[in-house]
Amino acid sequence: MARFLSEDKLKGFEKYKYNSVDTSVLSNYVMHPFWNWCVQFCPVWVAPNLLTFTGFLLTVLNFFVFSYYDYGFHAMTADNVSNDYIPSYVWAISGVNLFVAYTLDGIDGKQARRTGTSGPLGELFDHGLDSYSAVLIPTFLYSIFGRDEVSTLRFLFLIWNIFFNFYLTHWEKYNTGVMFLPWGYDFTMIGSCILLLVTSVFGPKAWHVTLPGGITPGVIFEFVLYFSAMLTSQTVILWNIYKSYRDGTGKMRPLGEAVRPLVPLVIFFVLSSVWAIYSPTDIINRAPRIFYILTGTIFSNINCRLIVSQMSDTRCEVFNALLIPYAAVMAVVFYSATSPNTELLLLAALCVASSIAHIYYGTKVVQEMCQHFNIECFHIKPKIK
Repeated sequence: MARFLSEDKLKGFEKYKYNSVDTSVLSNYVMHPFWNWCVQFCPVWVAPNLLTFTGFLLTVLNFFVFSYYDYGFHAMTADNVSNDYIPSYVWAISGVNLFVAYTLDGIDGKQARRTGTSGPLGELFDHGLDSYSAVLIPTFLYSIFGRDEVSTLRFLFLIWNIFFNFYLTHWEKYNTGVMFLPWGYDFTMIGSCILLLVTSVFGPKAWHVTLPGGITPGVIFEFVLYFSAMLTSQTVILWNIYKSYRDGTGKMRPLGEAVRPLVPLVIFFVLSSVWAIYSPTDIINRAPRIFYILTGTIFSNINCRLIVSQMSDTRCEVFNALLIPYAAVMAVVFYSATSPNTELLLLAALCVASSIAHIYYGTKVVQEMCQHFNIECFHIKPKIK
């Protein structure tokens, strides 16, 4: 049976040591003390990966709840903005769910150290699920503004902005050997929780007012995401990589090898953008939720493979196999004069197939790691005396 983790990757995982730098004021002085307090109440028999997975499932739950109430992101269109299209308790529960998920994500590593179960599987599992949450969380937050405030195409590029920030952090570690934790993550998560809770109290119409100069909150939302990414993430990442080469502290890979992980992501970004912009039947407006999830699924697969290479200190893959069926479906859509229903069915089928392939990949990688290290993902084995 084919394996996803080669011997050199498994040997690389054996040598792996977590190395991170966190300079965030919010993280160091607010969140970590809070998480240190929270983890005391977690039973020592609870596996850290179980905390991680529970938090991820809460984000999945939020996504499906909003899919039920606002599948096409029409809740905040002009006809619905004054109505309680989404009940206030849904906003409140989703805000609480997101905060609990964020907290569980913050204490899983502390629980691992507390129980003596720290290892590469935990980090891989954590960051792999986070890469999937990178599409789930923004997508259910989109219902606050809706397509009248931020078009479906503009929101796709906002999601891609999040993808690039997430991916570049791991690309940075691939080249420097150090995980520089971005400031924006903690502020974004806390801000999103507050946004949901405030919406539950005042209603989503509170975010649909015209501000001085004709600016709307949706435009400010876009600007803050793009500007904060450039200011606190992208420029800092490039500086850290440059500094690692200047000081000789990084992996010192040749330029071609250093940028190699960017190739599959750039190819996918181009394909995704072309399909969204030039779709013969305007698929991004007809089925935005499916398009976003498909994009997030393939992104997560590309990112997970980078994480495996980065942690095992092996050469990153230059191409992702999921891009082959993606490009094939695009070719059929663009050159076969497909009907609107046919393009929608192809998009949905591709989304289902990609999701199955990605979940299979993730499951097999975890199983291979557990087998190699003689551990269990969701259970702490008793230590042999």
